Amino acid sequence: MDVWGFFYNPNIHPYTEYQKRLEAVKILAEKMDIKMLYRDGYNLEEFLKNTINNIDERCGYCYFSRLEAAAKAAKENGFDYFTSSLLYSKYQNHEEIRNIGKGLAEKYGISFYYDDFRVGWKQGIKESKDMGLYRQQYCGCIFSEKERYLGRCI
Repeated sequence: MDVWGFFYNPNIHPYTEYQKRLEAVKILAEKMDIKMLYRDGYNLEEFLKNTINNIDERCGYCYFSRLEAAAKAAKENGFDYFTSSLLYSKYQNHEEIRNIGKGLAEKYGISFYYDDFRVGWKQGIKESKDMGLYRQQYCGCIFSEKERYLGRCI
């Protein structure tokens, strides 16, 4: 496979965290010689508008918006598949991600590649530390940042 990366993470809070994550991806891409597409945009207001009245469903909105952007980018660039680094995290809902990915695959006429990338989770942590990459301490949205500091789900 000829693998490309795609960065789109519009609801990371605060903006300084967004910048750290974007810079980490750029460093990783350079170190691993990964071709990248960037959809650089910080859109906290749109995320809040679409989640504030149903905070419990915020992850589903996040999954959908990011996967839809990936599907569109893959289609526009003539790729055969799209997938997500969300599938690497043991903290994400794989069933929901897979279902959203399959639905978007049908909508955009491009295949969704599902694999349980969590098998490499510990090795990935070690390698990222060895490379000196910035490592996030929470999922990313303003609500998960609050959970990080309060130590509980909201």
